[in-house]
Amino acid sequence: MWCIKTIALISSFIIGQAQLSAGEPICPNASVALESEPTDSVGANLDITEVTVMSNKVNRRNIAPAAVTLLGARQLQVQQISDIEDISSKMSNIFIPDYGSRQTTPIVIRGIYSKAKGTTVGFYVDGMPHFEISAFDTDMLDVKSIEVFRGPQGTLYGRNTIGGVINVYKYTPFEYQGTRLRLRYGNYNNFKVQASNYSLFNENVGLNISGYYEHRDGYFDNVTIHKKADKLNTAGGRLTLHFKPADKWEIRLLANLDYLNQGGYPYATYDVATKRVSDVNYNRPCGYERLITNSGINIKYTSDMWSLNSQTSYQYIDDNQKVDQDFTDQDIYFATSAITHRIVSEELTAKSEHDGSFQWIAGTFMFNQAGDQEQGTDYITKRYEQHSYYDNDLRGIALFAQASYNVWKGLSATVGARIDYEYNRMVYHREQVNYTDSSTAPVGNPFNQSMEATEFIPRFGLQYLFNSDNTLFVNISRGYKGGGFNVTIPSDELRTYNPEHNWNYEVGAKLGTSDHSFMGELTLFYIDWNNQHVSQVIPGLGTVVSNAGHSDSKGIEMMLLYRPTMNLTLQGNYGYTYARFLNYVKDESKGQIYTGNMVPMVPRHTLGFNASYSIYPTSCLDAINITAGITGTGKLYWLEDNAVCQRFYVLPNARVEFRKGIVALSLWGKNLSNTEYLSYYFVSSAKYAQKGTPLTLGADIVVNF
Repeated sequence: MWCIKTIALISSFIIGQAQLSAGEPICPNASVALESEPTDSVGANLDITEVTVMSNKVNRRNIAPAAVTLLGARQLQVQQISDIEDISSKMSNIFIPDYGSRQTTPIVIRGIYSKAKGTTVGFYVDGMPHFEISAFDTDMLDVKSIEVFRGPQGTLYGRNTIGGVINVYKYTPFEYQGTRLRLRYGNYNNFKVQASNYSLFNENVGLNISGYYEHRDGYFDNVTIHKKADKLNTAGGRLTLHFKPADKWEIRLLANLDYLNQGGYPYATYDVATKRVSDVNYNRPCGYERLITNSGINIKYTSDMWSLNSQTSYQYIDDNQKVDQDFTDQDIYFATSAITHRIVSEELTAKSEHDGSFQWIAGTFMFNQAGDQEQGTDYITKRYEQHSYYDNDLRGIALFAQASYNVWKGLSATVGARIDYEYNRMVYHREQVNYTDSSTAPVGNPFNQSMEATEFIPRFGLQYLFNSDNTLFVNISRGYKGGGFNVTIPSDELRTYNPEHNWNYEVGAKLGTSDHSFMGELTLFYIDWNNQHVSQVIPGLGTVVSNAGHSDSKGIEMMLLYRPTMNLTLQGNYGYTYARFLNYVKDESKGQIYTGNMVPMVPRHTLGFNASYSIYPTSCLDAINITAGITGTGKLYWLEDNAVCQRFYVLPNARVEFRKGIVALSLWGKNLSNTEYLSYYFVSSAKYAQKGTPLTLGADIVVNF
């Protein structure tokens, strides 16, 4: 039984192609969970069964090449991945800076990212899309597997997947039944409790209910108001009903709620010469409050030859932000923002469900996103306030299809295309309120403006399968991120920004031995990038998005997994990205010519190494699992002028787990060297930075019954 489990755990981390048998590859981009128990699993006598979650964008016999990394439940546990930021540098060329508040969660893949106004990475939880980056960083309760596609995925996933796609899969009552409790306590008074129950009423009906609460005092002191600058309180719950009303039919109903109240914004002045970050010392408390609700229904019909899947989703996001924008102990600026998003989407996907040489996927996608925002800035020294009001209506429809054909023996070819239509409308006005007499006057030019865009997104690929463990592939794909309207408008010229586009060219090899003791991947890529979206912070106003002319990104990705003994697993990855502006003249009169500079917030190197060793005592304990690893990130520049950079830094982590019966105790530490580094730097009324997360220690107790 233990040998079966070992092979299962290794297989869950295979990057890219794997096979059920020679000539019949299992889909490389399907999430495969090979344990019947959830993350933080306990219990020595549970049966191990293979559960394959077949993505609705993947055929049963997938012969379409992809650069994809998959982490199963065991790898998520071993590598201490409990938040989306935790995958940063643990996968090649993936960087997620942890700064500010959870309203901004930029995900950098191969140098492609967005800090504001839309995403460059598609983010899906059990097939349900999350459209805004403010909805990315939510609780990762009972996650079974995470798969990350690197490079544009526009053919099947559409707009705003110009960098890649992240799919998160959670357990269902058909895969696991039981109750799971988890308690965590760590330094900085970090307390977290999670509870979930998976019940199977009969072979056709199952229910999952789960909830969580987390508190953290915060890492950084605000010396002016004598409080933590980045306290955290978050809570939420999830309810899913799964049932099979008839043979070949499956239905899933989902409702999810996440509430967050966060201090955020531990920014302080930064001395470039001494590389010293001052104390946080602004005089007005800052905060970010967010409420997200997700609900949806998934209906799937599967026949012997084809399947039809309908995913209907609704997401509501309510954001409220308060920021002392001068970040000093003086009263200069104070900004507030209230944003509400209501997003409805429907995707209908049909695909082949046989093992023949010709595989296909086709479908349509529709969405409607209504957004209302009120943004206010209090100019305290000037004794007036300005308030901007925005009403944004964004909608779109798409048709897509992809076909793969096994041309000869192990050689297959893939062709795909998508047509996207998008309509974007903004209604805007701004007014000023004076302190003295409370009089109100309009500011600037109000407008009611719309834009439309139609995009054609093709994809081409070749793959050659030598045997069940060795593959070569080539991909050419196009991606785009939609244009839009700025909500901070310093001038009419910056009212809008154009879509950005890229072409991704990649060639890769996936290698392994038949006994799975060694597996590896090597990928080379080049991205040609036009009209890149860049962000600029304007004091007293906020962030403005504009277009850079022409950029490119090129690099290499490697992964190795080696198991010298049954008890020891060594896993490492390395990514190199060289992203630069080929043509970017922002303002020649001000000397803002950035042609030849590096694209900011893109680490040149990402490095991860992890070693796991298991001991199986025969008396007092069922198992002891010891894990140690490092992540390395850098060098990266923070702004387009490349004046300030964060050099390469390494963070060591470790974890030891003791298992007995239904109970597991884990002791863990992150950034064990207490390395000092910058997690963010920007220029506004002065030069500011945020320190990276310091040494954190804690313990988890998990009970499954």
